[in-house]
Amino acid sequence: MFRLAACLLLCLTAPARPALAQDTPPERIVALSWAQAETLVALGVAPVGVADVAGYARWVGTPALPEGVADMGLRPEPNLEAIAAAAPDLILASDQQQDLLPALREIAEVAFVEGFDAGQDNAAVARAALRDLGQRLGREAEAEALLTEVETRARAAGDRVRAHFNGAPPAVLPIRLLTATTVRKHGENGMALAALRAMGLEHPAPGEPTEWGFTQRPVEELAGFERAAVVNFVPFPERAALYGSELWGFMPFVRAGRFAEAGPVWTFGGPYSIAELAEAMAGALVTLDPEAAE
Repeated sequence: MFRLAACLLLCLTAPARPALAQDTPPERIVALSWAQAETLVALGVAPVGVADVAGYARWVGTPALPEGVADMGLRPEPNLEAIAAAAPDLILASDQQQDLLPALREIAEVAFVEGFDAGQDNAAVARAALRDLGQRLGREAEAEALLTEVETRARAAGDRVRAHFNGAPPAVLPIRLLTATTVRKHGENGMALAALRAMGLEHPAPGEPTEWGFTQRPVEELAGFERAAVVNFVPFPERAALYGSELWGFMPFVRAGRFAEAGPVWTFGGPYSIAELAEAMAGALVTLDPEAAE
């Protein structure tokens, strides 16, 4: 409570910016979620500030942030003083900043986008958010062109995989190995599955929708996927400990040569990330022996 009150006081005492005319699109934009920053840059707009710039560069990477973008602090705890100093016309916020919305609205107009949720279609919400942002920025045509580009790139990635496997690709299980004992299996309601579907490929067991589109499970459960190709999104710091283990050598997809690594690529982004995921998975899958799918 004290922190919020102090932030409110700071915002109220910051120099006021002149209001934009109603028909003037915002030009100085701060993005407090990486998905929104990704979408903004993909639309050709350079943000003046982004939360955790170094983290974005490490985990998202593409599209790269332009030079000179100011760091706005951590995504769950953005620096309101830095945001006010950036003098934005518009702040893009998500549910990670929901408790700070009153303070953010004292600085500038806020566009709030619901984050990932089990009760919604995350990919559809991301597409709707892209269209809404395009409308706010007077870039409706660019937003539609970006959606078309994403579909085209994903379809081409799928065609590449089908051609490599002579028209009969295996089902694909996207994962992120976290440690030598734990793994995220990406499935229903996740962007990795949205990418697979846009590619026209199958998932062996997408499961029920979850908030972030994955379930976290013991690594040994991967042994149940006997026919799928498994694609791991890197980085994976504990690779030596797992890949050299007897457990890993026992995995059916390892023995059959149906394991590959992709990335780095962000699995919790906006529509742009669907194309990035599709191309990353395609790049991994075409390194496999086509006969491994038989």
